[in-house]
Amino acid sequence: MIVIKFGGHAMKDENGNFSKAISAAQKAGEQVVVVHGGGPQIDAALSAKGIVSTWVGGFRVTTREIFDVVEDVLVNQVGNEVATTLGKAGIKAHAMSARTLPTVIAKKRTHLIDGTVVDLGFVGDVQKVNSTELRDLLDQGFVPVVAPVSSDEDMTTGLNVNADFAAAAIAASLGASALIVMTDVAGIYRNWPDKTSLIESISAVELESIKSGFAEGMAPKVQAALDALSFGAKAVRIIDGTDPDSFVSALSGTGGTLVVA
Repeated sequence: MIVIKFGGHAMKDENGNFSKAISAAQKAGEQVVVVHGGGPQIDAALSAKGIVSTWVGGFRVTTREIFDVVEDVLVNQVGNEVATTLGKAGIKAHAMSARTLPTVIAKKRTHLIDGTVVDLGFVGDVQKVNSTELRDLLDQGFVPVVAPVSSDEDMTTGLNVNADFAAAAIAASLGASALIVMTDVAGIYRNWPDKTSLIESISAVELESIKSGFAEGMAPKVQAALDALSFGAKAVRIIDGTDPDSFVSALSGTGGTLVVA
């Protein structure tokens, strides 16, 4: 079982490498779940509506108006596009919202990664995952393509969940052998932007000890890796999803930054 976080500027499959790699993984007997983001697409939709959004500590401050756009883009646009792309490659894929059932239960996030108290609006902090529908789809040979929007416990409030955290929670819930996080850098750097400081492999204990040194978009990825391992995922690999060969390498167990328990 492999869970893949596919998002941001890494969301390209111009040469079909992403689809080919997933197909190869399935042929090797692996079940695959894709959790997608869609930041650039959301930015474009907000801009078209004249809505300005701000970021704090790697999270998009989400008003109700912004959440409605986020949900529409992720569920009705990006998820369907990813599933269609996979389908054209002969892969059975099913786009779904994590609000379904609901699959992901969350509550409003009140703290940044470093513990700072903050009001982020309708941003969700994952509490638990109901994996019933995911397992049903996997058993039928589908690749679930999951949009990371969630509901609160009462199913009354929609919440915008960071795709890294949604993928981590889903990977843990399914007992995945690996969570692969596709981003737009080669992995975790000990001293960004020094590209010679790329960490090839690191334990969760050591990563926990240095996590306060990461900022903005990398901070949620680091925390998501730690969360996935603490809740039961076997390993997390953070890779450059803009490199067409990196995903193929990740499926074979090489490249990027490997984080282990």
